[in-house]
Parts: sequence; structure tokens; C-alpha cells
Amino acid sequence: MGTAGGSRCSDPRLLVVAFFLAVLVHTASAALNYTRYRPVSSLRLERIQRHLRKINKPPLLTIESPDGDVIDCVHKRKQPALDHPLLKDHKIQRAPTEMPRGKKEEVEGERSPEGAQEMMVTQMWHRNGTLCPKGTIPIRRSSVHDVLRAKSLFHFGKKHPRRTDTPDVVSGNGHEHAIAYTGTTEEVYGAKATINVWDPSIQVVNEFSLSQIWILSGSFDGTDLNSIEAGWQVSPELYGDSRPRLFTYWTSDSYQATGCYNLLCAGFIQTNSRIAIGAAISPVSSYASNQYDVTILIWKDPKVGNWWMSFGDNTLVGYWPAELFTHLADHATMVEWGGEVVNTRTNGEHTSTQMGSGHFPGDGFGKASYFRNLEIVDTDNSLSGVHNIQTLAENTNCYDIKSSYSGDWGTYFYYGGPGRNPLCP
Repeated sequence: MGTAGGSRCSDPRLLVVAFFLAVLVHTASAALNYTRYRPVSSLRLERIQRHLRKINKPPLLTIESPDGDVIDCVHKRKQPALDHPLLKDHKIQRAPTEMPRGKKEEVEGERSPEGAQEMMVTQMWHRNGTLCPKGTIPIRRSSVHDVLRAKSLFHFGKKHPRRTDTPDVVSGNGHEHAIAYTGTTEEVYGAKATINVWDPSIQVVNEFSLSQIWILSGSFDGTDLNSIEAGWQVSPELYGDSRPRLFTYWTSDSYQATGCYNLLCAGFIQTNSRIAIGAAISPVSSYASNQYDVTILIWKDPKVGNWWMSFGDNTLVGYWPAELFTHLADHATMVEWGGEVVNTRTNGEHTSTQMGSGHFPGDGFGKASYFRNLEIVDTDNSLSGVHNIQTLAENTNCYDIKSSYSGDWGTYFYYGGPGRNPLCP
């Protein structure tokens, strides 16, 4: 990728590029046209290039993924997180002091749904057999087109505020949910779940569909909400395609100015050389056929205080430093699990963007998407199954959620839906 250099667009070729630069989005979904053209001033292009030079750190090795992603292997001490002013003296924690202790509960009841099976999920960039060397971390390289798909440079890699009040009213800015959540009276130090992976269809470029865990503390009706989030998402605006991707997010001020997705700003510190946050997950579940899921665990290191994340079979990915937060510097007060979509009401109708598999929870295993084995981390760093959850869906005719319990799956739920349909106009 070329840069604007030190001059202010004296090269006439750059002026041509700046004016005619287009947002070209390649997607696996033939039903969507993500291509938009708009003129880009040379000054804006220069600002974008400057921002990209800041977040795209010089790699020791570059890997081209079959899906078109470019993965840069960056020295772990050169990663974007350490640009944060609160982390200028931060020493990278190589590993957590403790993993949460599991509690094997002896229960009686139904077994897991018939045909349920755990199947391995990897990332697409692994397919060419090249991995990042020891001491580096893989970072998905951001491009000019990635930035131009966003509303503005400020909005690139950020969520819009989603809450206006308590968890009973979580809708805002067109965001809709189907979630399970804990109460707000207990101290929580982490959460875990195994999440079914699908590739829901997205109707409009700036809509998304995600399935994630939220670790929350602070007030829902103010500007001090702290949130740590991880899961998978399909976001054409952010990634330029319709593939489900592993993602993280954080904010310490109700999504106003702090935080971002993945490593698109300073904050999350990655320690793993094999997992690329923001890279596509493969394979994905298919209707009435093989089901694939991923396990995500987030917990607070009981001695150091950082919030660690593991993916799959206890593979450590990295952590959110305690310095980033106010309320979460201590503990969480609520956990949410579930799906979220954006409904832009294009043409005055509800979006047809799918949540989960695009099927309602009543369709069951192999057809509807699920979260299983919901657990929380308590005050003594022990995992325990969640038994008293509440569920919420703003519009059950569009997206719904149904929870249950079994011997193998513990507390689990099916969730999702197709969006627009005769009962969801």
C-alpha cells in the first residue's frame, strides 16, 4: 500500500486516486452489492494513510490468507496496545497467574441434543501452512477500503452506543438482541460459553450480526459503562465480506470514545502467535448437517487484575489490562450471552439480516444456533454453571431465545431468527 508521504498531494496521480478511490467490497454473498463509489479528498486520504501507518505495525513476516486477508506477524512488544497512554510503562504479562478452577457438577437430567458433537474450528489463514514465528503476534492488516466503509475515521472499528437504560431496554440505534443475562447483585469475575458458529446473511453493508459474551459493570443509563466482549461476528462494513470472524471489543465509557474492535486501537494485549483476532473462522455450521462451535472464556486474573481471554481448548489469546477500566478494574456486575443485529429499516421495513443461523430457536439442534455450558467465574476464581438466568428479546417475531438445561450442556439456549418475515414487517 502506498502512502502520501510528507508532501500534501503534489503528485497529480495521487489526486486522481484520491478523487476516484472507491469502496470495493468483495463478498461471498452474491445477493448483496457492497460496492459504493464516492469521491475522497486528498486531505482525507492522507489522514487515513497516517492512521493506517499507526495501527499497521511493521511486520517481521507477512502471510496471505486464502480469503484475501493479509496477516502481519508483528513483534509482540510493537503491537498497537502499547501505544495507549495508560500502558506506556506496562510490562506484558506472559500468562495469567491462575486459570479458573472448573467445577464438575453431578447432575441428573436429559443428555445433550441428539446428534450434538464438538468439531474443531480453525482460522482460514492457517490453510497455507505458514504460522507467525515465536515472539510475534498475527494482526489482520487494515486497508484504505476498510476505513472508507466506515461512517468516518473516528467511527472506524467502533460500535455505536447501544443502551439507553437498564437491561430491560437494551435496544437503541437500531440494535436488537436475543440474550440471556445474570442479575446485577453479585460480584462476577468472568464468564464462559461454547458458541455455535454460523454465517448469517446481512442485508445492508452497515448492518452486522454477532454472537458474543458481554462482561459488564457500571451504569446502563450513563456514560461510565465498562464492557468486555468477545465472540464471532459477520460485519461487511468492518471486514468487507460475509464471513464469520473471531472478534473482541472493549469500552470504559459506554461506547462513546474509548475502545474498539480487535486490535484497531490501543488496548487489548495479545500474547498468542496462532490466533488472529478479526480473522475468519472455518468451517461453519450448516443446516441439518455438521455443527461447529467455539468456546470462549474471559476471566479476571485474581492476583494481577488483568482480564484474560482463552479460545477453544484453553488457548490463551491475550488480555485487557486493568488500567483500561474504572468499574471493571474491580469486578463485573452482569454477564450477557447471546446475539445482536443492527436493523436499519431500509425502505421502511425491518431488515432481513439474520441472527445466528437465521432460524428461530424452536427449530432446535442442527437448525437453530445455540450457546451451551454457560458458566461464570466467582470470587474464588472458580467456574460454576449458571442456573438463574433471565432472557430477553425485544421483538420475538423477528428474533427469539429459548433457554433450557441438560446434563451435558448445562444451562443452554437456542436463539436467533430471520429478521423480516410476515410477522416481522
